Amino acid sequence: MHYVPGPPLSEFVSLFWYFRGHEVSNAKERVLPTGTVDLIIRLDSARTSDSGIYGPRTRSVVIQTTSNQELLGIHFKPGGAFPLLQFPVAELQDRGISLGDLCREDEAQQVLGLLHETPTGQGKFRVIEQWLLQLIRKEFHSHPAVTFAMRAFLTGPYGSTAEVADKTGYSHRHFIELFRNEVGLTPKRFHRLYRFRRVIQAVRQQTDVDWVDLGISLGYFDQAHLIHDFREFCGLTPTQYLGLRTSFPNHVRIPD
Repeated sequence: MHYVPGPPLSEFVSLFWYFRGHEVSNAKERVLPTGTVDLIIRLDSARTSDSGIYGPRTRSVVIQTTSNQELLGIHFKPGGAFPLLQFPVAELQDRGISLGDLCREDEAQQVLGLLHETPTGQGKFRVIEQWLLQLIRKEFHSHPAVTFAMRAFLTGPYGSTAEVADKTGYSHRHFIELFRNEVGLTPKRFHRLYRFRRVIQAVRQQTDVDWVDLGISLGYFDQAHLIHDFREFCGLTPTQYLGLRTSFPNHVRIPD
């Protein structure tokens, strides 16, 4: 189940999701990086150490897939987790902290208790929404340079991070620091990862892909350039990814 919150959380959160286990065809899966922050709560455990917030990843990770998992998650927009944290998001790059470390242990136990007592997925969404509204600092505004850069990377005409940095009016070093503090990655790494994510979305419904044409249309120099990013972010070639992806495009089967 998915739920998209309204304002003000919609400024920070892409969606809430709820998953209750079912029969799985493979014991392990590779999860691709998204460049964003995720808060994942293990509803099949009462320990706050089993739930946590995970920073933007720059490489894929391997997870165990079981038939008895029950999970609730918050998928933040790029830079959206910054108001929730009391430190730069860059400190969470490729790592995470437990739910008990994110807030006080008694608060973490309280929200876990409420979620366990709530029987439906929709009810759990309401619980986590109210909890998040209490945690996020009020009157937060992203730094104008970061707002401009994010808009340029996601929809704008600028082709490189250097061009974006020049347009902000800040030195490249200061711009990179501002961006890493809020987003968790350097502008260059985020831009590269976002371009890779666009490829994954573009082939979601395809089985026969012209990789050269697709890569060039999305800003890659050539097929070798595209394959390089696939190997770095996915650990696979583009063709291998097509053969191993699951119904969730961000998850790839690992053959037994």
